[in-house]
Amino acid sequence: MQFKTQLREAEDNWEKNLKTKISHLETENSVLKAKINQLENEAKEMKDEAKQMKDEVKKMKDDLQRKSDQKEKDNQKTKDAIQSLRTRIQQLESSDLTRQQDTIKQNQKNEKNEENMKHLIHKTEDLENRSRRDYNLRIIGLPEDHDKRKILDIILQEIIKENCPKILEQEGKVEIDRIHRSPPVLNPQLTTPRNVIAKFNNYKTKEKILQAAKKKSFRYQGTTVRITQDLAESTLKKRKACNTIFQKARELGLQPRINYPAKLTLFLQGKVWSFNKIEEFQEFVKKRPDLNRKFDVQAQNSRESSKGNVMNSYESAQLLVPDVAGRYHHIFLWL
Repeated sequence: MQFKTQLREAEDNWEKNLKTKISHLETENSVLKAKINQLENEAKEMKDEAKQMKDEVKKMKDDLQRKSDQKEKDNQKTKDAIQSLRTRIQQLESSDLTRQQDTIKQNQKNEKNEENMKHLIHKTEDLENRSRRDYNLRIIGLPEDHDKRKILDIILQEIIKENCPKILEQEGKVEIDRIHRSPPVLNPQLTTPRNVIAKFNNYKTKEKILQAAKKKSFRYQGTTVRITQDLAESTLKKRKACNTIFQKARELGLQPRINYPAKLTLFLQGKVWSFNKIEEFQEFVKKRPDLNRKFDVQAQNSRESSKGNVMNSYESAQLLVPDVAGRYHHIFLWL
């Protein structure tokens, strides 16, 4: 544009000079030629610069086009990646839904298995209780020092002779199938002697001894021993858990009893209340503020928990189940 302007100005000047200085044309011709040459050189330079600029513009245009194409490719890759992620998310959501459904089914199956396990444990415990009640007696409080001098069979014969001699048979001996300490392994943490379990061959003889023990306290060499009905360890623990409640209920005149197998009964306000579990009694007490103050349930739970920590793990993880021949087998349970 500048070149054209200059050229136009030069032409105007030239025309003016021609009109005014035509006489001097020959003298200034050489100057004009020089200027024309100069202008031509400048025009050439400008043309070269224009070509160079055009090349640069074309290069820039090509570069922009290349970048634009690359951007489109990148955008397409991004779109493809997003679509792939969406597909993957849909697959994961579908898989997660399937897993949730499987989890629900598994939980339902586990709940059913747990119910079946509880039922089997209850049936096993009931079977063990019944088998133990028929022929077994549990001797509590017999010092273990006696075991070092005499076998348990002889000690039991002496207990019977000392406390209920009329029960002895004509040969002067009660037939005992087997007798042993329970648990079989001594726990050094326990300060009380282990219980003695005796299985009698004759049901009637066992019942006579039990009835005699209910009428008076048995003693052996100056030590008081208790003779009780033998039950499964799990049932005995349930009964033991009621001890604190039982003692407090007796103090309050509620006439407490523990019925078979471990049902706590109380006489309150002219009505007999029965509780198969400690939790049932706790819920019952919570609804009665007068009893809630008298039965410190939380403290009782804490004491029972502390006692449970020192119980022998062997004793707490097994059930003793008899077979058809009367032989006992240990079944271990993990709950």
